[in-house]
Formats: sequence, structure tokens, C-alpha cells
Amino acid sequence: MCGIVGYIGHREAADFLMEGLRRLEYRGYDSAGVATFNGGGNFTVTRNVGRIDALSRRLESSPATGQTGIGHTRWATHGAPTEANAHPHLGGDSVLAIVHNGVIENYQQIKDRLEHEGYTFHSATDSEVIAQLIASYLVDSLASSDDPYAHLVAAVKLALGQLRGTYGLVVIFREFPDVIVAARLGSPLVVGVGKGEHFVASDASPLVGYTDKIVYLADHQVAVITSDDLQVTHRDQGQIQHSVEILDAELGDVDLGDFKHYMLKEIFEQPESLRNAMRGRLSEDDATAVFGGLNLTPQQFRGAGRMILTACGTSWHAGLFGEYCIEELARVPVEVEYASELRYRNPPLKLGTLLFAITQSGETADTLAALLEMKRKGYSSLALCNVVGSTIAQESDGGVYLHAGPEIGVASTKAYTSQCLVLAMLALYFGRLRHLSFDAGRRIIDGMHALPDQVQNALQTNNVVQEIARKYVDRDNFLYLGRQYDFPTALEGALKLKEISYIHAEGYPAAEMKHGPIALVDDATPSVFIVPQGAVYEKVIANLEEIKARGGPVIAIVGQGDKQAARLADDVIEVPAVEPFLQPIVNIIPLQLLAYHIAVLRGCDVDKPRNLAKSVTVE
Repeated sequence: MCGIVGYIGHREAADFLMEGLRRLEYRGYDSAGVATFNGGGNFTVTRNVGRIDALSRRLESSPATGQTGIGHTRWATHGAPTEANAHPHLGGDSVLAIVHNGVIENYQQIKDRLEHEGYTFHSATDSEVIAQLIASYLVDSLASSDDPYAHLVAAVKLALGQLRGTYGLVVIFREFPDVIVAARLGSPLVVGVGKGEHFVASDASPLVGYTDKIVYLADHQVAVITSDDLQVTHRDQGQIQHSVEILDAELGDVDLGDFKHYMLKEIFEQPESLRNAMRGRLSEDDATAVFGGLNLTPQQFRGAGRMILTACGTSWHAGLFGEYCIEELARVPVEVEYASELRYRNPPLKLGTLLFAITQSGETADTLAALLEMKRKGYSSLALCNVVGSTIAQESDGGVYLHAGPEIGVASTKAYTSQCLVLAMLALYFGRLRHLSFDAGRRIIDGMHALPDQVQNALQTNNVVQEIARKYVDRDNFLYLGRQYDFPTALEGALKLKEISYIHAEGYPAAEMKHGPIALVDDATPSVFIVPQGAVYEKVIANLEEIKARGGPVIAIVGQGDKQAARLADDVIEVPAVEPFLQPIVNIIPLQLLAYHIAVLRGCDVDKPRNLAKSVTVE
């Protein structure tokens, strides 16, 4: 949620700010703005409700010049999406400007105090409190060294010490156009290091193509940034030595290429993202998976008596898939918890319980809080994450990166299948530590190696799916039904349709249909059945026939050459058959495509669905 960019250097700041904000649109927002220094020694602040395109048009008629600036996309929390509530916010007598991600929980108390002291507020946001608070300390702060910016940093640190909540914060000062101060606590910030210029952003995607050197700020760190220098201090402990890392991304990773939408591009990138998730992690000699960052010994994993997988949204569905895999291959009890519930529960857990936090962004607030709570209680906490340097990656004891590449579309596709594959590889690893035979391990590895090509084959259903989408585009309700490994697939397929087309859809285990949902069946409500060959095939076919007997239209995802299901269903999508526990990774492909094509036909904003954000950084 929300996006931050900043620039200081030798080029026009607004050019980078606008390009950066466009790359951050996927995070979800309802207003945007920029602030730069003009030639008269003041800020030029331009804000707009709505999309970046509207802000761009405003800047075309009234350019924002200057070589230092900040920008922001806001997802409303405190105060409606209005121009007054959009960022950047000014503090004091316009002595500074700030952009802020996060939530300040005690903003009202601070606001009441500052209003009593004579400060005037112009918005309903919690963020403006930070601007006014820094301005109030700026008046009294004194430089304690020869550093010309010491009093600026002192004012920022004094203000941060009063805040309760989370922040990714960037500040520019009217009297000091040659410096930016940035700080973070619980909301990500990165600094890009260039030649005679520096960049700031809430994640690395705006920096691609501008620099390949990046500094990830950690909690409680404050950065002082000029065009030629970067100094990082701890809010309470003084200056620290920061490390510069290489940004492993190319411009093509964040460009649309020949695709109309990022979601479609990312659906079609899944064969490659799955190969990347496996690369270097499968050992045929030992018939197992190999992970370099788990930071626990095989003996510790073998001694684990229970595992908890915690996540939100799509990642929770991946966790449910992981539960089936790990329990079957490793025979370890697994519990899948919504992170938003786990963080407030006090479940009875034994020593030897392992926690896996599953997240695409690595910044999901509820998942982070659940992980930290489990760490406080002394449990080993690991992460499955897609974003290097993210907060959850830093806070976990170890973990596995997905290597899916940047995922720009708000509705997750390639990250989901990569999560499922990594969980399947973990199940193989845990299974081989316990009872799984060498031959079984080799068979599983062979199945994994074949998976990307089978997903490529599943993508060939695109034209068939598009025709089915045209047939059902005007329906208001869908049911998604699957069993065993494909129950999570049904949940995820329904979620994709809800997220981007705004059609009501529900996922159920197929056998549960007659325990309530069958009451919804009529000739206007399609049921999407996932019917792979396997142990429960005949049971699912029986459930399908119950829907048909009541006049409900059926869309069936079936194995290639399945004549029985094809005779019963109104519409059939054939996909290749793979190992049963990998089949959901193939089966989800046409469901992603179905949601995409229906949303496009309904005129929805596929990559930026209403009210949603890619990285949910508030509770």
C-alpha cells in the first residue's frame, strides 16, 4: 500500500518521480503527488486525486522543476481520498515537506498538542502530524557538530521518538535543497546509489534502469542523502556502516513488453519463474531438495514435531496447498493459520514447532506481526518470500526466496505458483529426512523438472478460456469446486475472479457442495469444477452430476483426453497431467486466465483493482 519515491542529483527530479510512481502503481493507491524545489527557494507541490495519468497531465500544464524532490501514491487510511489528504504534506510555515507510508497510532494526541501550540492542520491524515511535529522540533534543535545537517537529523529523530506506529518517511527542507532525510520503522525504504545522484523508493522497482546499487534501510535507521554522499545512522545508537547490494533486475522485468497488462505478462512468465524457483535446489544424487538459507540443521528439521504455515490472501492458499504436500510426503502435522488471527491468538504449541511465514512482498503487516510474535515466544521462524531485503526476510531466522521476479499486477499469479512449488520442494526435503525413499525422491524430482513445460502447455488454453469468458462474462456468481490438493486451487481461482472482475465467487471442497452451497445452484450460476484423474476422480464426477441435475452450467478443468468429464460439462478446458501433488500448479493456469479475460471483457482495471493493494502494510 502506498508508494514513495525521492531523488537528489543532477537531473530534473520530476522525471524520475513520475516514472517511479508509475512503477509503484501496483501497490494500490487513490491519490498521488510530488514536491520539488523551484528556483525561488520554495516548494512546488502538485497533488491529484485519482491515477498517475491525471497527475501527469497537471504537471504538463504546470511543470515542477528542480533537482531535488519527493513523490507519493496514497492508499487512504485516515481521511478520504481528497487532494487535501494527498501527499506530500508541508510542515510549519512550509519549512519542510514529507511523504509517509505506514500508520501513526498516536497521531490524535500529538495533533491536539500541536494545535494547542498554534500549528494549523490542512488534512485529516495521520501523516501530516509527522510534518508538523518535525517542524516544531526544527525550531529548537541545535547542531552539535560541524555537520551542516545535524540539526535537521536531530529534529527528525526527536519527532520519530514521539511516534507510535510504523513509518517509511522521506523529508526535504526548504532551506536545505541539497539534502534528503529518510527513515523507516516497519515500512520499507531503499536507497539507490548513482553517480552524482541518489534515489529513494519504497521498493526497488523504481530504481531498475537508473542504478544497480541499492541500500536496504532497516528499522530505526535514518539516512542523510545528498547527491554525492549517503550516511546512515541508527535512531538511538549513532552512525552505522551500511552495505551496498547489487540490484538483480533488468528493465524488461518491470516493463509490459508486448502484453496489454502486467497480469497477463506474469501469467505467461510462469514457466520461467518456476524454473528459477528450482534452479540449483534439486539434487538428483541425493534425491532431495537443497536450500541454502534455512539456517537450521537437518537434525533440527528432523526433530520438528509440528509446522505452522501463516499467511494472508493468496499466500494463505499456497500454505493450504503446502499443508497437503508436507503431511503426505513428510508425515509432519501442519497447521495453516491466517496471520491476522495468529498474531492475536495464543495457541498451545510444543517445543520443536516451526513457523513458516509465506509472503510475496515480505512487507505484509499481519504476517510480519505473526512472525515476530512467534519469535518472541522462542520458536524458529522462517520465511518464503519473493523480495530480497524485505522486512520479513530480514526478521526471519532463515528462509527461501522465490526468485519469481518482480510481480507488478496486484492479483498474484506467478508468485503463487512459485510459492506452491517451493512448498512442494520443502515437503520433498522434509520427507527425505524422514521416511521417503530414494526412488520416490527421484520420481518427484523428475516431475518437478517436467513442470515448467507442462505449465507452458497449459498456457495454450488461452484462446479456449477467452471464448468461455465471453460466454459467462455477464454472470454475477460463480462456484469453484475441487478436492484434496485442488481444494486450495478452487479457493485461489475464486479469489482471482473476485479480485479483478468484482464478481462474487466462492471456493469449496467439492463434497461440501451439498452441505449448503448447492442451494445457490441455478441456470445463471456457473460451477467451475477441477477434475484431475486420481483417487477422488469418481467422487468429483458424482458431485458434478449433482450440479448438472439441478440445471447448473459446468466449466470443467480436466486432464487431456478425459471423455467422461467432457460429456458432462458444458465447457471443458484440458490441461496436461503431472504428479498429483504438482497438478494444482498446472490447474490454476486456466483459472488465472479465466479471471483475467472476464475482467477485461467487463472493462475492469486488471492490474489495479479497486480498493486493493499489492503490499498490505497496515492492519
